[in-house]
Amino acid sequence: MGEYCASPESPAAAAALTFPSQTPAAAAAAAVARPRYGSCDRRFVKQVFDNLHGSISLDPLALQFVDTEEFQRLRDLKQLGLTYLVYPGAVHTRFEHSLGVYSLAGKAMNNLKTYQGEELGIDRIDMQTVKLAGLLHDIGHGPFSHLFEHEFLPRVDPGSTWSHEKMSALLLDSIVDKHAIDIEDDYLKMVKEMIIASSKSATTKSAKDKHFLYDIVANGRNGIDVDKFDYIDRDCRACGLGSNFQYWRLMEGMRVMGDEICYPAKDYLSIHKLFSTRADLHRTVYTHAKVKAVELMLVDALIEANDYLGISLHANDPEDFWKLDDTIIKSIETAPNNELKKAKEIIQRIRRRELYKFCNQYSVPKDKLEHFKNITSQDIVCSQKSSGVLLKEEDIAVSNVKIDLTRGKDNPLESIKFFKDFGCDEKFPITDDRVSHLLPAYNEDRIVRVYAKKPELVEAVSEAFENLQLRMYGEKTQVHDTPKKKRMRSL
Repeated sequence: MGEYCASPESPAAAAALTFPSQTPAAAAAAAVARPRYGSCDRRFVKQVFDNLHGSISLDPLALQFVDTEEFQRLRDLKQLGLTYLVYPGAVHTRFEHSLGVYSLAGKAMNNLKTYQGEELGIDRIDMQTVKLAGLLHDIGHGPFSHLFEHEFLPRVDPGSTWSHEKMSALLLDSIVDKHAIDIEDDYLKMVKEMIIASSKSATTKSAKDKHFLYDIVANGRNGIDVDKFDYIDRDCRACGLGSNFQYWRLMEGMRVMGDEICYPAKDYLSIHKLFSTRADLHRTVYTHAKVKAVELMLVDALIEANDYLGISLHANDPEDFWKLDDTIIKSIETAPNNELKKAKEIIQRIRRRELYKFCNQYSVPKDKLEHFKNITSQDIVCSQKSSGVLLKEEDIAVSNVKIDLTRGKDNPLESIKFFKDFGCDEKFPITDDRVSHLLPAYNEDRIVRVYAKKPELVEAVSEAFENLQLRMYGEKTQVHDTPKKKRMRSL
């Protein structure tokens, strides 16, 4: 990311910096004319260079949020959590991703305004609100991104309904109050609703019309949004993976019909590439077997440290939450406290690459997907037969991986509306069987991976895992047996 100059502390300072030849009286007059919501006064606009999108112009209100410690915290949250320990280039952060989504939200709005501005009544308020939602949609993420939300908190607080979208909304209120940011309550409410639009906690939208605005940043209607556009491209580049998904085709072709964003029928397969590329990233990067091994270890370390550090308690208060970031791993590692000994030992194992040993995995058979329940360590232990080693639940780690196209077993493309051409006013769905028989018949995978926390237990855990498959399905469903070399190394 390129660097940008911090925004002036006051409008007067901004005017003086921008026009050094101005008289004090002129500078003061310029300072009084404070930018309105949605204005793009170039005296207050700053430029930042992004290696994905090029130059990004940050408007005055966006800069007020960016120049807070709560937003700057995103520099210390890696976009892909611990993935960089397997893909060394994956060190990009939530900070540049948020700027990227802000930029793409602005481009999407510009396209709609250019072609349908008068028809849709798009104004500067709409433009500003959608861009702010893009900028601030991830400020509520915890340390190591989704690991904090989906792995750590459910372990320490079973039944928790905490989500990073809800925390983003709470943190946004806190930032506005703490830093006295001038934004009307109605606009702030719309920004928050746009942020949580794709979450289960999404509520009724404030706007009586223009509901399409809520589908641009976080699309709960069909999953096509600029958040995905940015992270798919950014993650593929950081991990050295190729991507033939071209988001610009969708942005240029999008059209609002009946308060819903629709796409040209000819771009059907481009949309499928969006979802299939995302699924490929989940399979090869986000849920890579070794990435999950490291994540399982870190969750154990955080749980060991939680009672002493009160990590989970910070998730309840936005004024404390912003202090949590990825540096917590270093805080645990270097702390002198004896209470953190177990947590330190786990982190030290990660540093030395003494990871939990991957034993094997299997994909749940297609006909068993509907009634599948997550496998637990207890299930593995109960499947152990006579052996020289008696397994305990704490000896085993299980990762239940779900990979889909954003709609579980359903094809997300069937929730998208298309149009024939720009001279046509009819919108319609397209079923996959009318386009290509090469598209998958199933849209969801369930993968069960099992790890031994100690090398000497690989043999016993692997056998118990195979017994579990035989008991559940009447056959071993893993692709191959655990390699003998891995079993021998465990002895």
